Amino acid sequence: MELPETILAAIKQFSKLPGVGEKSAMRQILALTNWKISDLAQFGRAIEQLGALSRCRRCGFFAEEDKCTICKSEVRINAKSICVVESITDFLAIERSNQFHGSYFILGGVLNPLLGVGPQELKTERLLKCVLEEEVGEIILALNPSVEGDATCSYLKSVFPQEIRVERIGFGIPIGSNLDYLDPMTITKALENKRPM
Repeated sequence: MELPETILAAIKQFSKLPGVGEKSAMRQILALTNWKISDLAQFGRAIEQLGALSRCRRCGFFAEEDKCTICKSEVRINAKSICVVESITDFLAIERSNQFHGSYFILGGVLNPLLGVGPQELKTERLLKCVLEEEVGEIILALNPSVEGDATCSYLKSVFPQEIRVERIGFGIPIGSNLDYLDPMTITKALENKRPM
């Protein structure tokens, strides 16, 4: 039995979401068919309004004005510390930890020549401009531990002036884990990031 074209079109759009396959999309869309028309209209308006979101011209996070609340904060900017992240989800994860009190810069990805992602696509010139104009003293590279993440960190380190302290977040064993359950790369990173007690 063939589903109506309206449902098939909605399934196709839902399938574009990361981690959502055709079966998951179908389940979600079929669940939506049980909603009231007013709820569907509200849902549709909320999705449509995502297109009107603007970004902070400094860091790349969502903003209602030129700058986001963090970039407008003199305390955060005066900390002279920038945490460079790959994505908005990484930004939110670090901000939720409440352990970093400087500003951020969202690269929007990592270097990947095979996919055509070079320094221009990552806004590295804009990052360097921020670093120089704000006289930043510390840069924390919070990029994922992958080949591309490592290459991006190496590239960024070479771009910044030598007097600026550039650090990378530590990687290793999660709290509550057992060593025998960890993969070799996690153990390698944990050993690389050891420190005196």
